Amino acid sequence: MAKIIYTKTDEAPLLATYSLKPIVEAFTSAAGVEVETRDISLAGRIIAQFPDRLTPEQQQPDALAELGELAKTPEANIIKLPNISASVPQLKAAIAELQAQGYALPDYPESPSTEEEKDVRARYDKVKGSAVNPVLREGNSDRRAPAAVKAYARSFPHRMGEWSADSRTSVATMDSGDFASNEKSVVTAAEDTLTIQLVGADGTTTVLKESVPVQAGEVVDATFMDAAALEEFLRAQVERAASEDVLFSLHLKATMMKVSDPIIFGHAVRVFFADVFERFGDQLAAAGLSPDDGLGGILSGLDALPADVRDEVRSAFEARMAELPRLSMVNSDKGITNLHVPSDVIIDASMPAMIRNGGKLWGPQGEEDDTLAVIPDHSYAGIYAAVIEDCKANGAYDPTTMGSVPNVGLMAQKAEEYGSHDKTFQIEAEGTVQVVGSDGTVLLEHQVRPGDIWRACQTKDAPIRDWVKLAVGRARATGDPAVFWLDRERAHDANLIAKIEQYLPEHDTDGLQIEIMSPVEATKFSVERIRRGEDTISVTGNVLRDYNTDLFPILEVGTSAKMLSVVPLMNGGGLFETGAGGSAPKHVQQLQSENYLRWDSLGEFLALAESLRHLADSEGNERARVLGETLDAATEKVLTEGKSPARRLGQIDNRGSHFYLALYWSQALAAQTEDAELAQVFSPVAEALSANEGTITQELLDAQGEPVDIGGYYHPDDAKAFAVMRPSATFNQVIDDLR
Repeated sequence: MAKIIYTKTDEAPLLATYSLKPIVEAFTSAAGVEVETRDISLAGRIIAQFPDRLTPEQQQPDALAELGELAKTPEANIIKLPNISASVPQLKAAIAELQAQGYALPDYPESPSTEEEKDVRARYDKVKGSAVNPVLREGNSDRRAPAAVKAYARSFPHRMGEWSADSRTSVATMDSGDFASNEKSVVTAAEDTLTIQLVGADGTTTVLKESVPVQAGEVVDATFMDAAALEEFLRAQVERAASEDVLFSLHLKATMMKVSDPIIFGHAVRVFFADVFERFGDQLAAAGLSPDDGLGGILSGLDALPADVRDEVRSAFEARMAELPRLSMVNSDKGITNLHVPSDVIIDASMPAMIRNGGKLWGPQGEEDDTLAVIPDHSYAGIYAAVIEDCKANGAYDPTTMGSVPNVGLMAQKAEEYGSHDKTFQIEAEGTVQVVGSDGTVLLEHQVRPGDIWRACQTKDAPIRDWVKLAVGRARATGDPAVFWLDRERAHDANLIAKIEQYLPEHDTDGLQIEIMSPVEATKFSVERIRRGEDTISVTGNVLRDYNTDLFPILEVGTSAKMLSVVPLMNGGGLFETGAGGSAPKHVQQLQSENYLRWDSLGEFLALAESLRHLADSEGNERARVLGETLDAATEKVLTEGKSPARRLGQIDNRGSHFYLALYWSQALAAQTEDAELAQVFSPVAEALSANEGTITQELLDAQGEPVDIGGYYHPDDAKAFAVMRPSATFNQVIDDLR
């Protein structure tokens, strides 16, 4: 039987799965397709790391490792939903919840000293940050807005904030001492095993990473963030935001850059609250309260301090927040600031949202105001600055006429910065960090000081070659220009450009416009075309893939969750991602408080249709193709008929949109003529759902309004979650009879 693997992830997508997956299983079973689940949620990944500490009933297999191996095979057909890329606070919260549920998991050791603590920390570190995507992504990315989504956005445009030429919003970024400035890069001549070591000023050598296997032709980079330069930069931006009376906002990606960015975040917390840390820093550190975990982590942990000190510290933080500059807020009603939690403000979502809102964020009193967007490393900060300057000069973009910027992204086999976690170190002693070949040759080196953040990353040759092929293929399929966003002055990019120039002649590029531009110039080129209603393919590395596939879709169609995201795996399989957009923790909170789930499963609908088409192409299952084509028709009707989730209680939510998808899908299957047997199977389903539409929608609406218990935030109870997410007995009966 043909098989699709549907991932079980976290938060809103997980809750939606409890409602949607029974529908998917019922419909696909008619085409001889089996849908299996693999648990790659944060809780599932934690549980899989500690089989020796759990009962047999509690143990779970390492589903992520299993899927990583499957992704290397031609048989792979994986639908991957958004998952938590866990920051340390999220990891600790998930551990605490599992412990409360009876899982004998150890606490997360902040400063491991014993061998046991080091082992526990190493296991937990495996599930932090972007633990999932680098394992599954054995191919490069093709992300674009589907035609139905684009048509809907043009007919029903989302709100865009107004821009004015005198907006004070701007981007602040470093011009020296950062990762971009210090980068060095080499291409390895042969297969080897490299070593990363710190040669101290005192002559001692400390091995930071003993084994870094590399292939012939691999691009290896190394760089570092100068901690002193970072703090000097941050102090200047705090002063600037105060003098200009704009909001201060920090934009990082602490979820994906799970080692470096939490440290940078901690520097910002320490600088912004410098007076508090001067007075109480030693006491906070003694209580295990680190600025790297954010202001929220410190405030929630103040009970560890003596009562008199605790009150003084709290008052000191409050006094500082009452001064200029004003901090931008994640939730002004709850007092959650930009510096509360490192995973709350994620640059690829926060910057586009600000731009869409006319360059404004929210201040402490809920006021909208211009902001100083602080992006320390200048590698990609310029793309946001270029868009902001364009909006100041030309006003907001018009969703009814603007063009698209689809993306072809280099990400296979842990390419570039997102694969740097196991090679990122906070330096403890002055000296020289070296990347050394097995013959003792020093390939890369940097002079560093204590506190600096040093990292290395790798980009293998085969993914680069595949990336070039995919870019040419998309340019040929669409006729649109394809622009490689690479800066010839950047060490890593220069090596990639040489490879692109080597591999482009392998393809027929006659009649195609293929360009290489720096990210800033590529942004300007693309937004000029956007305003003319023209499409431009952005061909980028891994981080810019993430940034661009949020930035442009959020401006163009209102959300990145509506992107079609296909990963043609290099060995012939398929990975189908459900768009960007994160895992939506606020949606879970709303469900728990009033039984209303706002999450839009459109990305899941799009991914499933592509998965079914891939199944038809790879296995000759034409019935799967019919299912995929009719699913696309149903998805378009969900959009055009206004059956996507609304925003407020008493309206259609995620579960209601799933009902209408099932109704329209069954109607499309009943009406199609390619497969008479499928039409016969689904005709009574369509009739039953149509006849009971009023009853079903009322049952779904009646479920709303009261708090619900799903048995856990990170690790829900399946029975409770199914009961909450499938509240219509009438709808359930029709679907279950089909399964």
